Amino acid sequence: MARIAGVNIPEKKRVVISLTYVYGIGRTTAKKICDEVGIPDSKRVSELTEAEIAKIRGVIEKDHKVEGDLRREVTMNIKSLMDLGCYRGIRHRKRLPVRGQNTHTNARTRKGKAVAIANKKK
Repeated sequence: MARIAGVNIPEKKRVVISLTYVYGIGRTTAKKICDEVGIPDSKRVSELTEAEIAKIRGVIEKDHKVEGDLRREVTMNIKSLMDLGCYRGIRHRKRLPVRGQNTHTNARTRKGKAVAIANKKK
């Protein structure tokens, strides 16, 4: 199993898809990394040599912020919004949708399971 940026990436999948298992790398970034290293799209992780894996690791370490560093930066950004007390920070603090979504009927993912209120209908 290949280990890149502290994450075990799947062996049987294509390299472009496997790299997306690393937090902070999506499909386009993975494609750019493969192009930079010179790996074809159809190649699978199990077919990679140690040198190619080392090249991928080097490119990711040099050019991209991934995993722990990125998670830390995102949480610090959210924390600073909450400390400022701006609208987005207040929405984060109340665990409500931040980007203007409707909350009258939806937003169950953010708000959690609906709580029934006894004797509401009359």
